[in-house]
Amino acid sequence: MFGRRKKLTTEPEETSDELIKLDNLVKIYDTGAIKVLGLKKINLTIKRGEFVAIMGQSGSGKSTLMNILGCLDRPTMGHYYLDGIDTACMSPDELSEIRNRKIGFVFQSFNLISRTSALKNVELPMTYARKSRKDRRERAMQLLEQVGLGKRSMHMPNELSGGQRQRVAIARALANEPPLILADEPTGNLDTASSIEIMQLFGKLHQAGATVVVVTHEEDIAAFTNRIIRFRDGEVLSDVVNVHGEAAE
Repeated sequence: MFGRRKKLTTEPEETSDELIKLDNLVKIYDTGAIKVLGLKKINLTIKRGEFVAIMGQSGSGKSTLMNILGCLDRPTMGHYYLDGIDTACMSPDELSEIRNRKIGFVFQSFNLISRTSALKNVELPMTYARKSRKDRRERAMQLLEQVGLGKRSMHMPNELSGGQRQRVAIARALANEPPLILADEPTGNLDTASSIEIMQLFGKLHQAGATVVVVTHEEDIAAFTNRIIRFRDGEVLSDVVNVHGEAAE
């Protein structure tokens, strides 16, 4: 269906400004009794260094898209190129490798290991990447300092506020220097002040050159980004530049 499988590589196949490219991407869920069309021939590109919000209500297709962008799921038809690599026909093991090396995840529920320090949580992706203990420790401390938590590196998650836990999650997402930061409702469990702080932090990462994609249903969160893509019924409803975004100021 997807054509001949290419040898897995974690390097871009060609130099391009496009970090994400979706080519006639379709996702169909087969429930047995019926088939549900989750995404309908999506054609979309996101360039390196963009700060993008993907919006939509429940059932719009944004969560389905997030799962595919995060290599947690594969399209039924079409192609998803991440950093020049066609992920559509990859095996589960290959997708796992791509996730570890190419994507930094930030989740609504933080997904931190509860009995492990902030420092160890940030080190975890580097452990999977087989980096040395010394290198892991040094980079984890640098990242915690970058997000303003250098003095709390040995604190457990239950000793941190919600906003601080999300900062640890962001530091962890940056651990392997992935080209894509994918944040799924990153402020959903935070109060207003903490939400603003987290979005401002994403803005700083964007200004430093990171590509950040935020999946959200909140207008005030999308307002921080430079581009807003809205989904409805599995299709792109609109795709506009947000010239008044906080990150653009």
